[in-house]
Amino acid sequence: MSTTDRLSGVAAFVHAAEAGNFSAAAERMHLSRSAVAKSVARLEERLGTRLFHRTTRSQSLTEDGLTFYQRCARVLAELEQAEEELAKGRDEAVGKVRITMPVQLGRSCIAPALFALAQRQPGLQLEMSFTDRCVDLIEEGFDLAVRSGPLPDSSSLKMRKLGEQELVLCAAPAYLARRGTPRTLSDLAAHDGIFYGRADRIGEWRFLVNAREEVSAVQARFCMDDLDVMLTAVKEGLGIARLPTWLLGDALQSGYIKQILHGHQVAAYPVHIVWPTARQLSRKLRVVIDELAAVVPSSLRL
Repeated sequence: MSTTDRLSGVAAFVHAAEAGNFSAAAERMHLSRSAVAKSVARLEERLGTRLFHRTTRSQSLTEDGLTFYQRCARVLAELEQAEEELAKGRDEAVGKVRITMPVQLGRSCIAPALFALAQRQPGLQLEMSFTDRCVDLIEEGFDLAVRSGPLPDSSSLKMRKLGEQELVLCAAPAYLARRGTPRTLSDLAAHDGIFYGRADRIGEWRFLVNAREEVSAVQARFCMDDLDVMLTAVKEGLGIARLPTWLLGDALQSGYIKQILHGHQVAAYPVHIVWPTARQLSRKLRVVIDELAAVVPSSLRL
């Protein structure tokens, strides 16, 4: 039997083992579920053993399947490393990188950096997902994730800080003319707040005053999970919002909105890139991480 025949179905099997089911594996490989299932079935027939326990609701590796997966995963990793070793001599990154990121932050600050990198690294394939959902990297097969805000403790993830988002309170001139401009933190209680539903504690904002954190209560009239829509609501004069400066540049400079309470520092939001602890950092991943660490900090500032 040729080496090509021996490798047939191995990639589909490894993806299915790591993803936990054929559907997720098919999505990673850009194939149909039936194509992945048939490929694994042919592999089982050739090996003369079942690799998966299958029920209508779950799928798990058999004992033989686990042993075979461990060997196959190493073989595929070696192949990938061999490709990278060849590319290293040409100072190139080769292969696909799957990365997920928050929608607006990704569009404004992350994607432009990746596009510039891709132009310099023609062997790099980038698969980017834009979602504000906290993606399970291992289960959904992503290599990297950009995350905004404080990170929970996790032994399953490694991380590198990319920078901090400076947040400011802002409102439209028409709203301030109608409702008055807050001069102190306590003044905020008399105003309408526009809150980001996935991150903020609804109804309160946190400030750093003399190196101490203070909380200011605000009426949460609006709550949404889209920063662009929040900015639109601010421009329409519907209330006060806390938004990152990278989103506000044009609106502030044009006068459509105004920053308020300049002297009060809003707690900054960190931005990190994370990856599974168990995954060895290949050259292509190191190139992406290093590029974002070099470029993103400046794009987060106004």
